[in-house]
Amino acid sequence: MVKLIDFWAPWCGPCKIMNPVLDELEKELEGKVEFEKVNVDENQALASQYGVMSIPTFVILKDGKEVSRKIGVTAKEELKKLLV
Repeated sequence: MVKLIDFWAPWCGPCKIMNPVLDELEKELEGKVEFEKVNVDENQALASQYGVMSIPTFVILKDGKEVSRKIGVTAKEELKKLLV
């Protein structure tokens, strides 16, 4: 199973820009990709575990192992290519 972890924060402008993009991808890839949002303010330990230094950071896991990572505002199609 493929999983995208979205490290974000409510005060992050670029994170707000990415929300509708991630919502669209989640609908398009329903059943194929699991999406998880991690608020870095509330989950600092997990953000640290993944080495997140800036947000938004998107970590893509396949079978529990990190296979890719994107930082910052990213085009929908670019993210989609990493997921399928």
